[in-house]
Amino acid sequence: TPLLNGKVLLTGGRDSESILATAEAYDPASGSFTATAGPMTVERFRHTATLLPDGKVLIAGGQNSTSVNSTAETYDPATGTFAATAGLMTSPRDSHTATLLANGKVLIAGGTDGSQVVNTAELYDPTTGSFALTGVMTAARAFHTATRLRNGKVLIAGGTDGSSSVS
Repeated sequence: TPLLNGKVLLTGGRDSESILATAEAYDPASGSFTATAGPMTVERFRHTATLLPDGKVLIAGGQNSTSVNSTAETYDPATGTFAATAGLMTSPRDSHTATLLANGKVLIAGGTDGSQVVNTAELYDPTTGSFALTGVMTAARAFHTATRLRNGKVLIAGGTDGSSSVS
């Protein structure tokens, strides 16, 4: 995730042995990587990381070592630390999208809940740290794209419904 200070935040993932809670910042000016002051609150991969207007990063969902989770946290580049959001997502999700809207909220759409691909969407409000359902997509999707258009709408395209590709 590109940060306002020009660095790039890398979070979580998995290696050959485990799912990671580590994070680091890449500085393109020096070509160096530096560990953040602390790890994420939980290990996760297949999560999203979205730069918020205040410079913090929302990290949402993903899989941990036992399940798909509904947790979210924010990264503060000023302190290099992570903090859990005030609330949980309305549904566990991985392989979803997270799109910053013009009003500063984040649209989180689709993904899998651990047993099936979902068509639900929710909004994260950074002023309250909470999540709220906002409707359903016309098709269940995971591994799709979401692009905010100039008119403020979000185009969601492609992906899979769990059995085939979705147009």
